[in-house]
Amino acid sequence: MSRRSGAEEPTAPHRVVSHLDVLLEERGMTLAQLAQEAGVTVANLSVLKNNRARAIRFSTLTAVCDVLGCQPGDLLRVVPREAAARPD
Repeated sequence: MSRRSGAEEPTAPHRVVSHLDVLLEERGMTLAQLAQEAGVTVANLSVLKNNRARAIRFSTLTAVCDVLGCQPGDLLRVVPREAAARPD
């Protein structure tokens, strides 16, 4: 039986964090410049930058990495479960 049958299950918060802000700062780029060069909307990149993204298309990931000259692992990281469970 598929996990996606009918009603949506509540989803736990993901533990993937974006380092887009750091990469942009290191390269002296704005989000708007990246959006224009990558062919991605500023809104889409803003969601990624602010860790509100629930998914990212490989085409978007590829375009961002091409412009920034990085690899997906430079852009995204998975926080260990233990660290995610700790209150701030």
